[in-house]
Amino acid sequence: MKRISLFLVVALVSLGSLMSQSITNRVNIGFYNVENLFDTINDPEKNDEQFLPNGDYRWTSERYLNKLEKISQVISDMAKLPGGLVVLGVSEVENEAVLRDLIATELLAPYKLDVCHHESPDRRGVDVSFLYNPKRFKVLSTKAYPLTFPENPDFITRDQWLMKGILDGEDTLHIIVNHWPSKSGGEKRSLPYRLGAGRLCRHIADSIMAVSPNAKIIIMGDLNDNPNAKSLMECLQTKTNTKNLGPNDLYNPMWQMYRNGVGSYAYRDSWELLDNIIVSTGLVNPTHGYKFFMAHIFRKDYMLTKSGSYTDYPWRMFAGGIYQGGYSDHLPVYITLTK
Repeated sequence: MKRISLFLVVALVSLGSLMSQSITNRVNIGFYNVENLFDTINDPEKNDEQFLPNGDYRWTSERYLNKLEKISQVISDMAKLPGGLVVLGVSEVENEAVLRDLIATELLAPYKLDVCHHESPDRRGVDVSFLYNPKRFKVLSTKAYPLTFPENPDFITRDQWLMKGILDGEDTLHIIVNHWPSKSGGEKRSLPYRLGAGRLCRHIADSIMAVSPNAKIIIMGDLNDNPNAKSLMECLQTKTNTKNLGPNDLYNPMWQMYRNGVGSYAYRDSWELLDNIIVSTGLVNPTHGYKFFMAHIFRKDYMLTKSGSYTDYPWRMFAGGIYQGGYSDHLPVYITLTK
C-alpha cells in the first residue's frame, strides 16, 4: 500500500512538473477588432462626432465604461490561457488614451499590460495598436507603413504598424498589425484597396527577411477578406499548409479553419474569417526558440447574442445604429507558440 502511495505521489509530481513545463514553454499572441472603442471627448482632427454624448450613438460615459468593462472581460479571459497572453494586436481604437483606460480596468490592471500605439491618418479616426506584457516582451522598435494610392490620393486608410521585440529574453519577433480597407461601396469597387494592402504587407515581410532570412514574422489583423481571397493568396502570397515551405514563405493557418466553416465574423447567416494571423517559415520551422503550434478563435458563450435575428452572432455594440451593449462584432483570434 505504501509502495502504491509512493508511486502515486511520484507520478503526480512528475505529471505536475510536465504540466508546468508545458505551460511555461508556450505563449499566446492574438488579435482583436474591438469595434469602435471611442472616448466621449470631441477630437477636431477626427471624424468622431457620432461617438459623443449628443452624437448619433448617444455615446455617454456610461456606455463608454460598459464598453471598457466588456472588452476587458474578453482580454482578461484570454490572459488566463495556458502560457498567458503576451501580445494582443487591436483595431478600431480611437487613440492611446482609450487603451490606457482599458488596461487600467479592474480586470486588466493586475496584468500590468503596456501599450504600443500609432496614430493613423484614417479619416474615421480609428487606429491599430498593440497591448503587451512588458515582463515577457520588450519592444525594440516600431515603424508605420502608410497604404497610399497615387491614382487616388484622396483615399486615406489605416497604416500597417510593425513592432519588433524580444520574447522571453531570447526570441526576436516582428509583428505587423493590420486593418485593411473594408468592402464599403461594394466588393468590386473596394477590392483594389485590399489588393494594395496585401502587396504592402508582403513588401514589409520581404524587407524583414532580406535582412534576416530566418526572421520570425507574425502578420495579424482584420483583413476584411477571407483566407482564400486574392488579396491574401496572390498579393500577400500566403501558403495553405506547412508542407514544402520555402525560406521566404508565409503560412496562413486560418485557411483550413475557414474551409471547415469556422469564422470570426458573422454576416448574412454565414461565418467569415476576416481576422487572420499569418506566420513566416522562420516561425514554422525555426532553428531555435519558440515555434508556431496552433491557431484558434477565442469564443465564449457570453460573447454571443442570445436571441433575435442575430442569435449566436458575436454580440456587438451596435446593430443597425441601435445600441446593443455588447462586446464586438468580431471574435478575437490567437496563435499558440511552443518550444
